[in-house]
Amino acid sequence: MKDSIVIIPTYNEKENIEKMIRYVMAMDHDFHILVIDDGSPDGTGAIVDRLSEEFRDRVFVEHREGKLGLGTAYIHGFKWALKHEYEFVYEMDADFSHNPDDLIRLRQKCLDGADLAIGSRYISGINVINWPLGRVLMSYGASMYVRMVTRMPVMDATAGFKCYRRKVLEKIPFGKIRMKGYGFQIELKFTAWKYGFNVQEVPIIFTDRQEGTSKMSGGIFSEAFFGVIKMKLRSFFRKYK
Repeated sequence: MKDSIVIIPTYNEKENIEKMIRYVMAMDHDFHILVIDDGSPDGTGAIVDRLSEEFRDRVFVEHREGKLGLGTAYIHGFKWALKHEYEFVYEMDADFSHNPDDLIRLRQKCLDGADLAIGSRYISGINVINWPLGRVLMSYGASMYVRMVTRMPVMDATAGFKCYRRKVLEKIPFGKIRMKGYGFQIELKFTAWKYGFNVQEVPIIFTDRQEGTSKMSGGIFSEAFFGVIKMKLRSFFRKYK
């Protein structure tokens, strides 16, 4: 069994991806990286191809045609990670909003008993740097809304920095995951929790990207808002065993 694989979806991240990969490759722990690139027109995929030659057997890339969505990118990566027999599988952004040093802390939380460790912006106050107030309120309010609708005891329900133990991803039926954008992050947490896995949060400091362009949009939040209600209703008719 291999140890740790960090899945990083990319679309136009040429300013960040090489710096991120080199940072993680220089860390003390033997992390591997899988980049899922959705045909970035800025050449992100070509940069990762070059780095996969330099860091052979540690850096991998899967190229997809066109921008197919965050959720499908992660599901593609999860299936790849399971096929290649990794024990710890991470979700992380390419833009350094997630501090790669926290990979160690998330892994340790799983070693200490968590099945899913979440890098949480809100478990110890509001730890977000360089976001405008409106975006902070929208994100924090979204997590409050998810807790109210689902009763899931997670403070940062929309967080995208996570570490899964292999057994969680083996259990989740990916074909039944409906949300494709950032609502996907909510649905994966909710599904893991409903299956009875131990979901825990690790406090992190989230820093908004310094380079590149954010992929957030109003449509993403709209999908998540209505998707949460539909997800909760569907859960009444599903068996989680």
